[in-house]
Amino acid sequence: MKGLFISGSGTDVGKTFIAKRIVGLLSESIPVAVRKPVESDCKLLNGKLTTNDASALLHMSNVDDSIDVVCPHKYEECCSGEVASAAANVTLTLTHLLDACQSQEYVVIEGAGGLLSPIAQNTLNIDLIVALDLPLVIVVKDELGAVNQALLALKVAEQYRLNISCVVLNQIQENSLNNAAAIKHYCHSKVVIFSKCNLTAFENNMRQILNLN
Repeated sequence: MKGLFISGSGTDVGKTFIAKRIVGLLSESIPVAVRKPVESDCKLLNGKLTTNDASALLHMSNVDDSIDVVCPHKYEECCSGEVASAAANVTLTLTHLLDACQSQEYVVIEGAGGLLSPIAQNTLNIDLIVALDLPLVIVVKDELGAVNQALLALKVAEQYRLNISCVVLNQIQENSLNNAAAIKHYCHSKVVIFSKCNLTAFENNMRQILNLN
């Protein structure tokens, strides 16, 4: 299976936001499926749980999958996949998540939370990434403390011998912290800045990393 796994340095760093843009870039030249194997904090609408992140990813995909294929494990509780599934009296395992990620097409998979966030029974995000053996994009919110968060995530990824594609600094608010330079100084990974002020630079850098040029 060919694809990419999108994780973050924590929650609320903009994983889905960045994943959507990566899917958009890839979709310009190849069929791209998307997967969000488990999503919590889903809303009950007409008796059915509806997703937020998975639906946003599917909107960017050029593969005609159903939302239940993109995200088969939906839970109402706003907590980790492990806790949310247990609250729903469901035994969610790593095998279930691996099955949910499969695709015949190139696939972009978004995890839930950070690398060490519990995502299923006795399973962390990083266990799923290791089992899938896909290149990893780590999304970090570009703010004070981003260097520490990025380096912690990178250290864990390296300990697990993951294939790190790049770190994306998500600059939600423009700043002059120059976190990218600091992160590059302390690691060997590629660092890309997403900034609404310079979308072209982000797209060009990602195209190069993803070999789309």
